[in-house]
Amino acid sequence: MSEVYAARRARLRDQCAAAGSAAALVSRPANVRYLCGAVPPGAVLLLGPVQDLMVAAEVPATPPLSPPAPPPSGSPRAEEPRLLVLPGADGDPVVAAADLAATDGAESLAVEEHDLTVARHRALGAAAPRLRLADLGRCVEQLRLVKDDEEISCMRIAGELADQALGELLESILVGRTERHLALELDRRLVDHGADGPAFPTVVAAGPNAGRPGHLPTDRRVEEGDFLSICLGADYRGYRCQVGRTFVIGPSPADWQVELYDAVFAAQRAGREALSPGRAYRDVDRVTRQVLNAAGYGDALEPCTGHGVGLEIDEDPRLTPSAMGKLDACVPVTVEPGVHLPGRGGVRIDDTLVVRPEADGGPELLTITTKELLAL
Repeated sequence: MSEVYAARRARLRDQCAAAGSAAALVSRPANVRYLCGAVPPGAVLLLGPVQDLMVAAEVPATPPLSPPAPPPSGSPRAEEPRLLVLPGADGDPVVAAADLAATDGAESLAVEEHDLTVARHRALGAAAPRLRLADLGRCVEQLRLVKDDEEISCMRIAGELADQALGELLESILVGRTERHLALELDRRLVDHGADGPAFPTVVAAGPNAGRPGHLPTDRRVEEGDFLSICLGADYRGYRCQVGRTFVIGPSPADWQVELYDAVFAAQRAGREALSPGRAYRDVDRVTRQVLNAAGYGDALEPCTGHGVGLEIDEDPRLTPSAMGKLDACVPVTVEPGVHLPGRGGVRIDDTLVVRPEADGGPELLTITTKELLAL
């Protein structure tokens, strides 16, 4: 895998050189992990024209970066970044890295301004006043958009783990249990089945809370006649995948519940079917939104109907009415329209898919829990 990370750093180094900066400082944790693999807590990556250096403020809890093995004769050398651990816990790796860049003779340094606080940016400039600071922007996030086979494989396993945990929960008794209790059980099941942990705070929302985005589980108990919305995700080797479903508690759903569910399901299906290379982000959002507008629920739809996912649960691209850009093959995204009716509840249906061309079978569904409206 060292060759994979070295190739990623080489692409970023080429972009920096083209923009006039021979050195770059990567501080966003997910970006450091993408470029290096192993990431000590709080570490930053100083990308130099020759030697890359990882700076950490504490002894790493993860396995240290191993020294590279000698490459075969005639093959390119894929060197691991050298790890530097600061002597005291009070040191800031960002400031230390900037000072090292200046010491090595760098005239400019590209930094991730969107990740740095104002105070940290000022400290960085004070430590190396002769260093011209430039904005690296979201260069690494753009490199992360398209996933390779190994990344997608990890996400595929994460999807299987989330599906498995959800399926097992649905086989248990739900009435009378609290949202908080059910969320904790899902988290435990994820870990029991091999996940590193939940990909994000698990959402369990019952009754009037159902369908509410990002709902934090409460002590409200599940009752007969409730909508029950669940959204969970697994973290497997750093890669995330999420699934969301809505169910009805009791022998049969009410007419209004069937009507709302059918509308959200049709919108979600339209969004999934629109995922193809070259399709504009805003077009995927539009076809999803049109279905709910026609059903009279457009005002209750959220601003975003989907987003990218990978090392972070919420990545580029964004599927919104104003999003710019087009989908590429091998880009994982969620399609997750939801409608919440205040005081009554609502419906959310959420899948993670990988964009694939039609010749390869179309979008690959990573989360396969049934989307049939189940009465539990």
